[in-house]
Amino acid sequence: MTVIDPGSYLELEGGRPAVRFERVYDHPIDRVWALVSEPAELAYWFPFPEVAMEPVVGGEITFSGDSNMPEVVVTGEVTAFEPPHLLAFTWGGDALRFELTRLDAARTRLTLTDFLDSADAAARNAAGWDLCLAALDARAAGGSAAPPAAGAHDDAPADPPAGRPSTWRRRYDAYVAAGLPKGAPIPGGA
Repeated sequence: MTVIDPGSYLELEGGRPAVRFERVYDHPIDRVWALVSEPAELAYWFPFPEVAMEPVVGGEITFSGDSNMPEVVVTGEVTAFEPPHLLAFTWGGDALRFELTRLDAARTRLTLTDFLDSADAAARNAAGWDLCLAALDARAAGGSAAPPAAGAHDDAPADPPAGRPSTWRRRYDAYVAAGLPKGAPIPGGA
């Protein structure tokens, strides 16, 4: 796996804020499509490990099962479904778009764009997607680590040792330092 864009802030479609990530996987497009579109594969890396999806434009997609927020169920609508190249859906006030491009028989580029409801969510969401994509990278490499939680807590304890911020917080701070807008509420108050 090669990181092309580790996470950048953009304004798209009439000024709508977005964060975008790009990776190249050493896998055929059908394998990468399975990783980003099949609920059983999404369980390994998506913020909510339980995903139910009607794989048609206009179909419902539901996310649940976050151990940090067990009561939370998010529903959205599939807005594009073009196997094995494009999956897009609404998620809360955001819209997610997974675009796959076959580079050759054994390599695929994945572009993930999160169209944000508000610009101040850029650093928060970028840090979250950074963790999720690290889990996706591990899954693509054959690993099966636990998925990141949708909340702000990740692989660090809820109360890390004094002076040691969580992995999520370090990534968030790095995106803020890189100039991504901040200010949106952070789940768990991290």
